[in-house]
Parts: sequence; structure tokens; C-alpha cells
Amino acid sequence: MIIDFRLRPPVGGFLNTLMYSAGERRDGFTRTVGFEPSPAAQKQSMELLLKEMDEADITKGVVVGRLAGVLGSVPNEDVQRIVADYPDRFIGAASIDPTNRVAACQTITSAVKNGFKLVNIEPGSYPVPMYADDRRLYPIYAHCEDLGVPVIMMVGGTAGPDLSYSDPIRTDRVLADFPKLNVVVAHGGWPWVNEILHIAFRRTNMYLSPDMYFSRMPGWEEYVKAADTFLSDRMLYASSFPFCPVRDYKQWFEKLPLKRENLEKVMGGNARKLLKL
Repeated sequence: MIIDFRLRPPVGGFLNTLMYSAGERRDGFTRTVGFEPSPAAQKQSMELLLKEMDEADITKGVVVGRLAGVLGSVPNEDVQRIVADYPDRFIGAASIDPTNRVAACQTITSAVKNGFKLVNIEPGSYPVPMYADDRRLYPIYAHCEDLGVPVIMMVGGTAGPDLSYSDPIRTDRVLADFPKLNVVVAHGGWPWVNEILHIAFRRTNMYLSPDMYFSRMPGWEEYVKAADTFLSDRMLYASSFPFCPVRDYKQWFEKLPLKRENLEKVMGGNARKLLKL
């Protein structure tokens, strides 16, 4: 079973986000990291995406809802509809409004009851940006820890108005303050590659998903080394579609210099363990 841990299908609210509404921008990034754009992304075709997943032997994709400002938002209802329409292909990650603590915790409780497996928190991308260790987020982290639901935290790449919003020290504080909370760092904490790998070495509740920043971006070789050594049990495979094509990214990834047993863990085993599948 191969699990793509960050996959945004071309349906519903996703079509209103920058990744689809600004196609030239997206395709430019795709080419920057060494791939040609996916026809499924360019044609906004669910049928072509499912075909591409089949050709790549991708069993399931994690669909991430979001409440974002400039990047665009995808409500939980849209994610739930995708999972309901394709129950064998997708896993849902719910989003929350962090400005209302009570409502956010209620949303998380309801989402878990409705089958969502994760909660997505993008501190610097909220309409009013926050840092990862903002104290307004702490009751929300605590609630996820109490429920045993993992958090996807976007603190890499374009994680906020400036580079300070991906500051790895703030991520380290959250991991230390919530030692029983499993946190998936999306975008691999890039560009703070060595720093985030140091934190992963220290904090065993951190999973790392470099996704599109795994692909030939500065420092990517260090992700590979970590995936084949101390982080082999906590590295997660993700294409970040539509930024990378599902099929071509998978074909490239499986040729990386990783031991076979570690490749299998990164591409599915670790996600199954984290999500208790």
C-alpha cells in the first residue's frame, strides 16, 4: 500500500485555491523541481487524477482541508464529500478556525467522529497569520493530543508572509510542550533542512513530509540521508499534487538511494502506523 500524504484533487473548493486558479504559477514551480505538469492538474480532471494514481500504484491519498488567506480555503465539507465519493482512495484531514478556541475544539471532535484522521494547522497562512507556538493554538494542540489525533503543521515553503513563519525553533517548542502529540511537518520545514532534521532527531513525536521540497530543491539530499537512517520510521511520502505529478513523482522517488525496507516504510508503512490503518 502506497499512501500519498499530500494530494489535493481538482474538485470542490480546491478549484478556488491558488494551486488551481493560478495555473501558470503552479506549472512554473512544477518545472522548477524537474517535472512536467500533470494533465490532471491542467485539465482539472478527477478522472485523469484517478488514472494517474492507478498508474503509479498509489492506494490512498491524504486530502488536506485548509482555512487560508491568500492561498485559498477548502472547507471540511468538501473534503468529507471527496472521501465519501471515493472511500477507498482518500483520507481526510480537517481544518479549523484557530481564532475561536471552543469552536475549533468542537470542529475537531466532530471531524474525528465523522472519519477524519488528521487535523491540518497552517499557522502563517491563516487570514491573520500566527506563529506555530502562538498561545492561541495551544488549547487546540492539547485537544488533539487528548483525542490522539495527529496534526499536520505547515511550517515550510510558503508558510506565511515571511520566512519567520517557518522558524524551526517555534516548531520545536510545540513538539516539546506536547510530547504525546504526533505532528507531521508538511513541506519538510524547508528551507531549514538541517535544523528540522536536528529537531526530528530530538523529538520522536515529529514526522517529516518534505513532499514537493524533496524533489531536487537545495538540501534535498539531506532528507534522503535521514529517510535511510534515523528517520526511516517517521518520514512520509507525498507528491503535493498538483504541484508535482502523481505518477512521475512516484517513478522518480522510488529510484532514490534508499534501502528497500526503508523505501517501503516511507512510501506507506509509516503512514499506516501513524493513521492506525
